[in-house]
Amino acid sequence: MKKAILLLLTCLVFSCSQKNTPIDSTALKAEVAKAEDDFKNLAQAKGIQEAFYTFADSNAIIKRDNDSLIKGKEAIKTFFSNPKFKKAAVTWKPDFIDVSNDGTLAYTYGKYVWTVTDSLGNKKDFKGVFHTVWKKQKDGHWKFVWD
Repeated sequence: MKKAILLLLTCLVFSCSQKNTPIDSTALKAEVAKAEDDFKNLAQAKGIQEAFYTFADSNAIIKRDNDSLIKGKEAIKTFFSNPKFKKAAVTWKPDFIDVSNDGTLAYTYGKYVWTVTDSLGNKKDFKGVFHTVWKKQKDGHWKFVWD
């Protein structure tokens, strides 16, 4: 019985003594802004498929065409392997970034421009609003879990 009480008291002391280290939300928001910018730059330099694959968390989900959900990093890569994405380009900039109180999740939203080139070389722009949810990885990088 004494051992059980000692163990309980020890657990209580350790749980009460843990300090909640305040996060630096400004620094974390800057990290997410950089991830957004790196994501966009990779899409412009190496293509949409490469960028979405590189910045996707293994369990990422994207919502596309007719509200269908593409689940998982590999499925996202397959989705963007469609040749129509080779003739498309996208650019965006977040208007807003926020980070969770524990610094593990973030979300962004802003405007994007999706440009499609047809078989004659004519370009057409489609504008919209994006919303992305980001998750901080164990290695410190940010990957999207929802787009």
